[in-house]
Amino acid sequence: MKSLIFKTSSLLAIFIITSCNGNSTTNSIKNDTITQNKTLPNPETTKKNSPGYRPAFVGQTRTAGMKTSTPYRVEIINKDLGKPWGITNLPDGRFLITEKSGFMNIVSADGKTTSKVEGFPAVDARGQGGLLDVALDPDFKNNRMIYWTFSEPAAGGNHTAVAKGKLSADEKLIEKPHIIFRATPTYDGKLHYGSRLLFDKDGNLFVSTGERSDLATRPLAQNTMAYLGKILKITKDGKPASGNPFIGNSKYKPEIYSYGHRNPQGLAMDEKGQLWESEMGPKGGDEINLIQPGKNYGWGDVTYGIEYSGKKVGAGIQQKPGTEQPVYYWDPSVSMSGITFYTGNIGEWKNNLFLACLSGEKVIRLVIKANKVVGEEWLLEDQNERFRDVHNGQDGNLYAITDSGKLYRISKK
Repeated sequence: MKSLIFKTSSLLAIFIITSCNGNSTTNSIKNDTITQNKTLPNPETTKKNSPGYRPAFVGQTRTAGMKTSTPYRVEIINKDLGKPWGITNLPDGRFLITEKSGFMNIVSADGKTTSKVEGFPAVDARGQGGLLDVALDPDFKNNRMIYWTFSEPAAGGNHTAVAKGKLSADEKLIEKPHIIFRATPTYDGKLHYGSRLLFDKDGNLFVSTGERSDLATRPLAQNTMAYLGKILKITKDGKPASGNPFIGNSKYKPEIYSYGHRNPQGLAMDEKGQLWESEMGPKGGDEINLIQPGKNYGWGDVTYGIEYSGKKVGAGIQQKPGTEQPVYYWDPSVSMSGITFYTGNIGEWKNNLFLACLSGEKVIRLVIKANKVVGEEWLLEDQNERFRDVHNGQDGNLYAITDSGKLYRISKK
């Protein structure tokens, strides 16, 4: 792809879109008058899909609202990314961004230039499929290895696959790409691949997989001999990670770290090294979970959501012994995808959890204390965008990509 240079109209858009309110001065004045210490109503005002469903504890849903007091700027620094899904930084600050049709873009730190990386295995790009998440090897500076997930076409349908390969010296190709793990069974569908990747401090790889959405595959989230509806932990070669909770148990696949998930679209590690997950519910019941090894997170027996038809999911159970409760949930759905714990330049956002929302068309900020959500703020609603992923940039700014192909930068003024 040849270099991208913004035209005057694009530059004007950058200056116009300088805050969540579309006006930098208004944002500064308005936010400076509201502090985190003031309790505000939760931003959700829509009626619940399931008003009869009761949370398991106070603050599990619709907790206090929050408002950022620090002035910040919102900019679109690239708007031609096609259909991006995952984003990370290269060591020099440039971005590596996946494109669902089957390649990646390297984008300059200022967003103005892009170049294409090709040579990936074929993807099934129908529906929610394609080339999905990306992660750099922790030793990338020395080995130039990249890991990615994708919907791999196969006899009988497709499945979520994890692959790795070396970024060539000229950055145009992936050399010797090969698949290290396949989340079987294969299924002929086009939904719920999960697909988020996250390295832990020991260099092992967490992988999220969806249960493929259909009633026929939903029970596989509870089936511990299937890889669907799971969070897996594998080595760089796709083997079960040492210390996994079910190694040696013949009733469980050894790669399983947790199970009973619907469509886990976000994984992030907090400052304590705890693993958090965002999970799309059906109609309502979107969840934030604190992931513990070996635990069952309930789908499709337990949920705060209902079927899209309006019927109950199964027996309509929200709490069940032997299953974990979400730390937080939404009803109606906000449809979150990628998540990240903020480590950047805005002090009051430190260690807050940020979520990219799709049909909810916003970025959500959650304030978490002692593993409980104590505040919620909705950002960028005025952009009317399906936010696919959020990312902590090496420069201390927050970045987000959208289904419409935009790259956003959110920075302190």
